[in-house]
Amino acid sequence: MVGPPGSGKTMLAERLPGLLPALTPEESLTVTRVHSAAGRPLPDGVLVSHPPFRAPHHSASLVALIGGGSWSLRPGEISLATHGVLFLDEMGEFPVAALEALRQPLEEGVIRVSRAGGTVAFPAQFLLAAAMNPCPCGEGVFEGACRCTDADRARYTRRLSAPLLDRFDLVVPLARPDPDQLLADLPGEPTAVSAARVVAARDRAAARGGDGAVEPPLHPKAAGLLASKLRKGALTARGLHKVARVARTVADLVGAEQVEEEHVSDALCLRTARQVVTR
Repeated sequence: MVGPPGSGKTMLAERLPGLLPALTPEESLTVTRVHSAAGRPLPDGVLVSHPPFRAPHHSASLVALIGGGSWSLRPGEISLATHGVLFLDEMGEFPVAALEALRQPLEEGVIRVSRAGGTVAFPAQFLLAAAMNPCPCGEGVFEGACRCTDADRARYTRRLSAPLLDRFDLVVPLARPDPDQLLADLPGEPTAVSAARVVAARDRAAARGGDGAVEPPLHPKAAGLLASKLRKGALTARGLHKVARVARTVADLVGAEQVEEEHVSDALCLRTARQVVTR
């Protein structure tokens, strides 16, 4: 999520665990073991049952993020977020080494920590969410309000490599709420209502075979649009897979029987918005 301060990035990220299903017994055992190994407090006499939400500060060390230690190898924030959400607020302020360390666990679902005494593989199956301002001062979306130099903006975005951005399914620009809406104090949609739509979409996917072996049919125009983007170099092979997956999710959310061209267009818009980060 990219937007100025006050646009609701952190608030939205904190709602994500409420959209996730409760942990299965196997997931609950894994999360509990990781938190126990890290010395984190556990529920009295029971396993962790809700998806964890971890939000390390951008000043956190590399060891704190990926795990390790001098005397014993402990899991870090990446592993503590297993089967839950890892939220990086002010992502543009994280050290480059910390951000690049996310690439391997995002692909493999594990993080391998090696020290002189040996190597340990910790689980790292997490949903990565991140938020950043459009520039260091945060006012880059307003004409004439930005106080950053070109060098400041270049340093801010240079930390985010193309391979890392390519691993994000969605890049969403956010704006501050309209003042009239804020003053009207209109109620927002409860997380439970959104979660019900997510559950319905997950059920549709599970009915096809949740391992992805059975997918909804792809309309020829939708397939043609994807092929065109791939030929033009607008998508990498990884990007093609992610756009197709998001398009299937969009179709499931609206109850469509097949992936239409409009679903692929929506997925492409949510992905190509990453130019907001790199411009």
